[in-house]
Amino acid sequence: MSFCCGASMIGTKGTLKHYRTRIHNVPILFCPVCHRVEVHYLVENEYEILADYAHGDGASEVDFQDYVDESEKDLHENSVNNEEEDPLLMVQNQIDMGLDLLTFAKKIGDEEWERQLKRRLGVLSQRRHKLRLKRTTGGAI
Repeated sequence: MSFCCGASMIGTKGTLKHYRTRIHNVPILFCPVCHRVEVHYLVENEYEILADYAHGDGASEVDFQDYVDESEKDLHENSVNNEEEDPLLMVQNQIDMGLDLLTFAKKIGDEEWERQLKRRLGVLSQRRHKLRLKRTTGGAI
């Protein structure tokens, strides 16, 4: 399971840019709090090789899936959540985990970690509020 700044990262696929080459459908991990993006560790080597070759060939765009065969099951096992899940439920799970970590941080007396977790919980709480508003207003925010 991958964590970033007190939140578990979400498994998805995205487009990454390597110099002038856009690589589509790359398995990535995304942090819902700080928006950090990482290439999924199970395909990191393949991504680097493909990116280098594509850039060397002068390709402007390539599709990761055309060159690399990865197992979807293995990729999602490392993520607590993935993009197909309900966004509101996903954010609530992130909040629950953050609260569990906050309890532990208080128990061990780590005040810096507590401050970081409280800030991140604030971000997640705002995101949950926006998702709830979006649902009640029919998607018009």
